[in-house]
Amino acid sequence: MKRMMNIYTPIICSFLLLFCAKPASEKENITAKITTTKTVEKHPKFNAYWYAGKAEITSYKLSQVRYGEIHEGTAVNIFVTEDFLPKKQVKADTQNKKNIPVLKLNSTKKFTTGIYPYSLMTSSFSPIDNNKKAIKISFSSQEWCGNTFVQLNNKSNYEIDFHSYFESNADRQKTLKKDVLENDLWNKIRIHPYGIPKGKYKVIPSFEFLALNHQKIKAYDAEINLIEKEGFIYFSVFYPELKRKLTIKLTKEFPYSIESWKEIIRSRGKTLATKATKIKTIKSAYWSKNGVNNIEERKELGLE
Repeated sequence: MKRMMNIYTPIICSFLLLFCAKPASEKENITAKITTTKTVEKHPKFNAYWYAGKAEITSYKLSQVRYGEIHEGTAVNIFVTEDFLPKKQVKADTQNKKNIPVLKLNSTKKFTTGIYPYSLMTSSFSPIDNNKKAIKISFSSQEWCGNTFVQLNNKSNYEIDFHSYFESNADRQKTLKKDVLENDLWNKIRIHPYGIPKGKYKVIPSFEFLALNHQKIKAYDAEINLIEKEGFIYFSVFYPELKRKLTIKLTKEFPYSIESWKEIIRSRGKTLATKATKIKTIKSAYWSKNGVNNIEERKELGLE
């Protein structure tokens, strides 16, 4: 997790220079390339915030749609920077000039449906270079009926492995062209939300949504928007075919903290909304706090 600052200086300088590019024309033919084309304030605290040897951990009160009802639970988002191996597409154990610095999001949800619990986790690995797409995404679901696991690797195309206990959603492999990934957008908005082009283009929905709702894994027509209101940013993705809309509320200034989100979907003939509202954010080197007595920060997050 910890790196010498001089190693990252060229990378961060390149990242900051992107902030000074000219805005893209709205009439441009948008091909869904995520760019840093809007001039915004430079953030000299980027290094200090993301390379301080700690992860950003935020807990949320969760109301989750499942089986046509709302179920209460908790969600936790863990953002942290890591060195990533581009070929093996795993976290690097040692420093190497070929490593790619990424922002990783581990997004977890826990809730109970009737007698049995759900545990969901999505991991997204996005290069700090905001012009590049996510290198890897994985999703897993565990509940009493069984397990589901999805993994995407960014190679010449997107290579996807899908494993599930459902016959209608059974094991398969799929290759897709490199459209925008909704899971990747969660990292992009933390790096530079204004660099994501507004408009209508193809987006691959989150693997959580696709897996739990047995939807075809493909890119769908989507409309992406960003508005500022009452000191916050509201970033949204709407899928007309799926009748689904995701809206994420962020702080207007760096580090663009995620305050809440809302996902409207159809579930068993009803239009319902999953909602998550922030409880607490801390910075912590959590990987070193795995002892029996290391529970104080968990209490602080409202998870005990």
